[in-house]
Amino acid sequence: MLSKPSKVLFVITVLSGGVGAARLLSALSGETDPREITAIVNVADDLVLHGLTICPDLDTISYTLAGLNNEELGWGLRGESWRVMEELADLGGAAWFRLGDRDLATHLYRSQRLHEGATKSDVTRELCAHWGVKVRLLPVTNDEVSSEFETEVGHLTFQQYFVSHQHNVKVERIDFVGARKARATPEVLEALEECSRIIIAPSNPLISIDPILEVPGVRSILERRRDDVVAVSPIINGAALKGPADRLLAEMGWEVSSVGVADFYEGLIGTLVIDEADAALSDDIRARGINVRVTTTIMADPANAQRLAQVVLS
Repeated sequence: MLSKPSKVLFVITVLSGGVGAARLLSALSGETDPREITAIVNVADDLVLHGLTICPDLDTISYTLAGLNNEELGWGLRGESWRVMEELADLGGAAWFRLGDRDLATHLYRSQRLHEGATKSDVTRELCAHWGVKVRLLPVTNDEVSSEFETEVGHLTFQQYFVSHQHNVKVERIDFVGARKARATPEVLEALEECSRIIIAPSNPLISIDPILEVPGVRSILERRRDDVVAVSPIINGAALKGPADRLLAEMGWEVSSVGVADFYEGLIGTLVIDEADAALSDDIRARGINVRVTTTIMADPANAQRLAQVVLS
């Protein structure tokens, strides 16, 4: 009987935000030792609400890697109840940002630890240890950074744009307030410098990845290590699978295609992985000095997710 082939071993660092990153990290964990994977996570969507510090990208990724994510909703924890939000709504409180009862425990713990003097990095490490997450999750910075939008209805915070308005208003400008004064943690810079490969997950380039790149030190490392950087396009056949990436690219003046993604990451990536539906765009991308790999990039099917992870690591 043939023995099962051993896992490929890489030390990799993944720029991450949201569901696309969570799914890719899960798939990568099946192809290489998850303890050799570091995810550098966007914190520009973080907010303080009800006095609690909430970190949506860190939570989505950690819940997914722990096998606790709510697949039906696409966010939060499975097996949720909503008694607190229902009571809050009855009282007339701010219940537009839905937090399940189990999810609230995460935010209560994080807020308690931050009040005690811990950093977001400390709390992330503690939560991951509690849930048995083997991938190392690192917030890109422990400093405060926030994505803010100038839109057709006025100035909006990230969560006002994304949740309250359901990302359905035209955006005129995106600002990452505090990003250029923020300090990447030493662990983040070391992970980027020392890994075998840097991967940019198929996250929204403008609101998940760009806030990471804006923190001083991150972009310059990718520029220097460009040949080791592989990005996965979140745009397939001219559209995003989920969320406003396609609309935001258009509103900010970028082509809504894998070519537009290649242009957005100009000077930062050596390879772009695109979906089979966009194979005809390969030559246009190669003309920009970027290698192209073509595969199925939709990860709803576990077999496709595994195939994508293998291509990213190959």
